[in-house]
Amino acid sequence: MSEPTARPRNAGIHTPTTRRPFHFDAARRLRTLTGVDEELLARVGYERSKYTALGGVVLGTSVIAAFSMWNFATEALGRVSAVALVPTVIWMLFVLNLDRWLVTPQPNARRRVGPLLTRLLIAVLLGAVIAEPLVLRVFQTAIEEHVADERTDTIDQLRTNLVRCNPVPSTTRTVTPEGCGKTYVLSFGKTPGERAEELAALRSDATVLQKRVDRDTGKLERLDSEVRDECRRLIRIAATGLYQRTSECLRLRAKAREYRTTHRTEENERRLARMNSRISTIEAQQTASRGAFLKARADGVERRLEEERAQQQEIGVLERMRALEELATGNPVLFVGIWLLRLLFVLLDVLPVLVKYLSGESAYDRMLTSASNSGVKIHDAEVRLAERRAMADLEMAQDAIEQEVRRHRAESEAAAREHAAAMNIRVRQAVNALEDEIRRSSAV
Repeated sequence: MSEPTARPRNAGIHTPTTRRPFHFDAARRLRTLTGVDEELLARVGYERSKYTALGGVVLGTSVIAAFSMWNFATEALGRVSAVALVPTVIWMLFVLNLDRWLVTPQPNARRRVGPLLTRLLIAVLLGAVIAEPLVLRVFQTAIEEHVADERTDTIDQLRTNLVRCNPVPSTTRTVTPEGCGKTYVLSFGKTPGERAEELAALRSDATVLQKRVDRDTGKLERLDSEVRDECRRLIRIAATGLYQRTSECLRLRAKAREYRTTHRTEENERRLARMNSRISTIEAQQTASRGAFLKARADGVERRLEEERAQQQEIGVLERMRALEELATGNPVLFVGIWLLRLLFVLLDVLPVLVKYLSGESAYDRMLTSASNSGVKIHDAEVRLAERRAMADLEMAQDAIEQEVRRHRAESEAAAREHAAAMNIRVRQAVNALEDEIRRSSAV
């Protein structure tokens, strides 16, 4: 028997308690991420380092997930912004909590393959989601160069199609080139083809009239030449002694005048001059209209190109993924490198689950299973005990009720008997009183 401990001198005096200095236990915080019970783990202290390392793996996975979400958010916004911190923090906490749930020790874990496969599947899917933004980040330079080249080719192709599908119209019935839909056809107010048919008709008529005028002019020039040649000759009249033109000269002059009158050469020349003047005016108008059309087409093409460039301001995530696939399609080395990098990031996210379930059953797991089974047995025993107590209380209550019923029944029967006896006494007394009255009446 141990001796009683001596009471300190100041046992009855209240002494202020000293506050213990704050101590941040990093290892304990890391073990918290694994969901272990510190009190139970204290019995197998040599396994603390294992769960501390597992907590570090869980924390590292969540940090990688946060970095992945940060890249995804900044690419979606097109710039580095504090707004990207909101989804980054939320995603980090979600992944941290999910990984904590995946690696939290479960009792009888080796006996349940279904939950294990489910956790591995969730970890693989989560790793695939986290891996893609990181892969895009690694190949960011090549992706942006590829997208820039594609956008340049798209702009050049759009410019070519717009110019091809909007040619300078030669007539009002200009046919749209093949392969040009509403996408590439521009709208214009006035086009050079509106007066092209009139100009073509004028040129055709002027050509016919020019041929006629040239023919008539040539014939008339030949007649005038004959007139000049013939009229140079003079004959002397014997009667008067004077010189005069020959009759052939007069005939040729009359013939020339008749030719001019019948063929209307002067009228045709004036008409041809008016037609040529009209053609020159329309050609000048066509030249101005063509210039205005070319300028309007250039402005329309530039507007469409500006609209296309406005749609290409930022490189979206889907566009980056498509560009990465296009880069990998024609390059086997890059294709293998991309998938190895993806598998690496997936493996990093699956690592907590793999570390937990590939390390085998530990002493803590066996203790947790025993504690869980004991807890279940104790709970079952407590439930059965509570059930028995409840049944006993019900039986006791039922007995008390039955006794109360019997007591009330006995009291009711006793009261009935007393009432019957009292009634019998009253009846007998009444009968005796009646008999006495009858005897007194008969005596009188």
